[in-house]
Amino acid sequence: MVRVLDLEKSIEFYRLLGLEEVRRVDSEQGRFTLVFMAPPGQPECPVELTYNWDGDAGLPSDSRHFGHLAYRVANVYETCQKLMDAGVTISRPPRDGHMAFVRSPDNVSIEILQEGSHLPPQEP
Repeated sequence: MVRVLDLEKSIEFYRLLGLEEVRRVDSEQGRFTLVFMAPPGQPECPVELTYNWDGDAGLPSDSRHFGHLAYRVANVYETCQKLMDAGVTISRPPRDGHMAFVRSPDNVSIEILQEGSHLPPQEP
């Protein structure tokens, strides 16, 4: 579960990574929304985004206590370019043709891994 401050901004970020919304739960009583985002064809592997309607003052400004999420993509360079075009900062560019890191809108570290063999090294 990842707590988010701006649900729509977070959903858009995870869509840029290729995930799709597979389930949503709105709780009037609990005053929260859960959105489950998963890779296409893999609804059993979701990331749960938790949004508290009244805000979350206890949400830390950094997420170093969490570690990171990791996703394999068909082309690490194309994925990073799509993210950059959408205004996402690449923390560690994929110069090696294998791995990159970005941060979600809630400062969660996301590792992007090249599926299969490494691509030839290049500047992003």
